[in-house]
Amino acid sequence: MHQVQFMGEEVTPGKIICIGKNYAAHIAEMDGQVPDAMVVFMKPPGAIGDTLHAHAGEPLHYEGEISFLMRDGEVAGIGFGLDLTKRALQGKLKKAGLPWERCKAFDGAALFSEFVPAPANLEALRLETWVDGECRQNGGVSMMLYPPAVMLPELQTFTHFADNDIIMTGTPSGVGEIKPGERFEGRVFDGNRLLVEATWSAV
Repeated sequence: MHQVQFMGEEVTPGKIICIGKNYAAHIAEMDGQVPDAMVVFMKPPGAIGDTLHAHAGEPLHYEGEISFLMRDGEVAGIGFGLDLTKRALQGKLKKAGLPWERCKAFDGAALFSEFVPAPANLEALRLETWVDGECRQNGGVSMMLYPPAVMLPELQTFTHFADNDIIMTGTPSGVGEIKPGERFEGRVFDGNRLLVEATWSAV
């Protein structure tokens, strides 16, 4: 696949920029420490998939994220993203001080809803991740350690935003293992107004 949909158009991102450890409650649930600086890692466009897999050599974990699609250096589109993680492997890589690509950038490690036009103000954006009718994640910009007003200028100190690049802005608490047959629903709101939603069934 390697493409996402924005306003009815299929587009191919050049890169997916991911912000790690952007919610304090998620850091706590992972027994981590608040970093001194913004954590950034990348996924290649080849990581974009269309199937929610529960297993890829080991059980996978889900992380729901508000995602931005960039145009002309600005946030043009808003979508819901699932960052899939090989959690056991990630633990080993962290202990060894090694990069995360093997646990975060594998084929099919990023799933996205369609992208819709971004509101003028990003401050009221929030997400919900539902699994089999239960809300597992609920968080948004107001809870981010690095909200868009901080995140975007920081990223631009070392990378250029090409048109259709995607930024995954981090995950709130409530992550967990994906089980085959589970139904996932991801929603992004502007305040109380639903902007976009998507559903996947895990295989």
